[in-house]
Amino acid sequence: MHQRVKGVVGVALLVPLVLLAAWDARSTGTLSGARSGLTIIAPASPGGGWDTLARQLQAAMREAGVVTNPQVVNVPGAAGTIGLAQLQEMEGRGDVLMVTGTVMVGGVEINDSPVGIDDVTPIARTTDDYEVLVVPADSPLRSVDDLVAAWREDPGAVAVGGGSLGGTDQLLAAQLALAVDVPATEVNYIAYSGGGEAIQALLSGASDVGISGWNEFADQVEAGTLRALAVSAPEPQPELGVPTLYELGYDVHQGNWRGLLAPPGLDEEDRQELTDIVTETLATPEWRETLERNRWVDSQLVGEELTTFIDEEVARVRAILEEAGL
Repeated sequence: MHQRVKGVVGVALLVPLVLLAAWDARSTGTLSGARSGLTIIAPASPGGGWDTLARQLQAAMREAGVVTNPQVVNVPGAAGTIGLAQLQEMEGRGDVLMVTGTVMVGGVEINDSPVGIDDVTPIARTTDDYEVLVVPADSPLRSVDDLVAAWREDPGAVAVGGGSLGGTDQLLAAQLALAVDVPATEVNYIAYSGGGEAIQALLSGASDVGISGWNEFADQVEAGTLRALAVSAPEPQPELGVPTLYELGYDVHQGNWRGLLAPPGLDEEDRQELTDIVTETLATPEWRETLERNRWVDSQLVGEELTTFIDEEVARVRAILEEAGL
């Protein structure tokens, strides 16, 4: 059980009561069961990776007839830990799923969240994608080597923009800094609320380097306004036309997995029903098209293997943050 006792407690209480009322209405109304009235919580603002996953799942469930009326609700803040706290309060609800992933694992640590992923019910890992390091097209940083050289000269002089503190983007920046003997605590990391804000910071000169998932920057890279330096995949990604950090000589990789959680206290029947809903959705042609369109890696995992994976991931992320002094 997660024992941290400060951080997002007060903030979590600020989630609008109308959202909780809406969930209560769905549980007490004419709809019955997750197959006809499933709520998917995206614990982030609209437009980001978690919101995209939630809405793509919603569309695939509806189009394939897996769920009659799936709804998406956004509960943003604190790297998903505000949504996580709300999920814990919905104990026993078998008609709710919430998106999770690497960002939340780090967010629990950075935000001293009183609720951890081990306090709710893991249902499935769904996808993986990889990070990309980008710079403005006219940046003097022409390569990762240039970035490393600038860090070694003055790490605070290079503004690195990314997502939530403790999330995948900062984890990658910290690992790269550690790999080249630059103190990760001295890296000038700026957390933005979403990809749009991070792009604007790059184009306006507020950030020198951006880190996010490939999809966040893909349009700008293809348009030529941003230039990709490297991706964080463990293996070459020839379809992207961008080298991996490994290929450039840096022993660093960072995946960005995403998955789904449910409230605590589910009976076995409800847990199995939610698992079946997810696995059926991930097997549909509609979902295969979603994977291809978003360039996501299918990394489906459920059951005890998922529990083991999450335990290992929590330990891995905690170790990186501790080594980096974050």
